[in-house]
Amino acid sequence: MLKDKILNKKSGIITYGFTPPKAANPPDKIKEISEKQIERIRTIDVDGLVIYDIQDEKDRTETERPFPFLETLDPLMYSNEYLDALQLPKIIYRCVGKYTHNQFTSLIDADATKDMFSVFVGAASKNQAVSLRLSEAYEICKTVNPRLILGGVAIPERHMKNKEEHLRILSKLQKGCKYFISQAVYNVEAAKDFLSDYYYYCRNNNIEMVPILFTLTPCGSLKTLEFMKWLGISIPRWLENDLMNSEDILNKSLSLSKDIFNELLDFSMEKGIPIGCNVESVSVRKVEIEASIRLVNDIKSILKSNSL
Repeated sequence: MLKDKILNKKSGIITYGFTPPKAANPPDKIKEISEKQIERIRTIDVDGLVIYDIQDEKDRTETERPFPFLETLDPLMYSNEYLDALQLPKIIYRCVGKYTHNQFTSLIDADATKDMFSVFVGAASKNQAVSLRLSEAYEICKTVNPRLILGGVAIPERHMKNKEEHLRILSKLQKGCKYFISQAVYNVEAAKDFLSDYYYYCRNNNIEMVPILFTLTPCGSLKTLEFMKWLGISIPRWLENDLMNSEDILNKSLSLSKDIFNELLDFSMEKGIPIGCNVESVSVRKVEIEASIRLVNDIKSILKSNSL
């Protein structure tokens, strides 16, 4: 069970992440999309699903967004009304800044009949106007629903600049986070630097490490590559060159993603760092979504070969 693996700080957790359909879609289209998602997800063996809550990040960068921002369905509503047939734990992302105190309280209010999982996300930039700060969201959670199995976001790329990402997540750990999910990883050195500082800080301060799920996402076109860079995903120049000049960019990205995870897994197992994997697709193109499903199965095989 996902809950047990998280609370027992196990390695090898694997999840599949996706964004709900656009809110402007008519109900019959949403139903059609959800049925296709259910059909695909039933073919994979994962510990849980990650359902994103997206926000307009225009304040984070002056670069024009490659794709227009369109509001999506509320992730919990989509999970409850359209994905009930999938008997899997669902980790609900929450961009907390867009909610009022009362709205947020009602969203995470306890349901005593089942476990709830969530990841709280703060403002995209310090310039973004918010109704609720991340620190306030943690306090509300502690008061309203202490049973909620809370996770946080880890951004290894941020560690390249300030060398403090491990301290950020340890601060969130003190506020109740029991696991972390990273932004999509294409820069393995940034991820290893972050893991190294996380490991040695925890070892030197007698802190028990919690699971870090590294996100992998296929890239099937130059447009997707542009969007990934806009999202802030760090892609080393050599790797970007390989993708841009590949005759098959999608399969090249899948191969690179597997190599990255293998390297992170080897690095972590040597030190006893509990890591796992979250596979997602940032594209709505069928070929890239299906590639993400293949990637789940490949990562599952890697974990199995390492007895995880």
